[in-house]
Amino acid sequence: MKVSEVKDMTPDQLQDDLLKLKKEQFNLRFQGASGQLEKTSRMRIVRRDIARIKTIQRQRVSAPVKG
Repeated sequence: MKVSEVKDMTPDQLQDDLLKLKKEQFNLRFQGASGQLEKTSRMRIVRRDIARIKTIQRQRVSAPVKG
């Protein structure tokens, strides 16, 4: 997921994607702990996507209103 894609999303879409990514992260952690995780790089990608979404959400909340 690229930053430009995240910036184009609505707040509801961001929240939905964040929830989906957190569930995936949870499942990946369990797979890693039980030795069933085949694609370990996916954990890193999911973690960075979560951070990316949270950063955009935080920027939108703290951005001054223009007008």
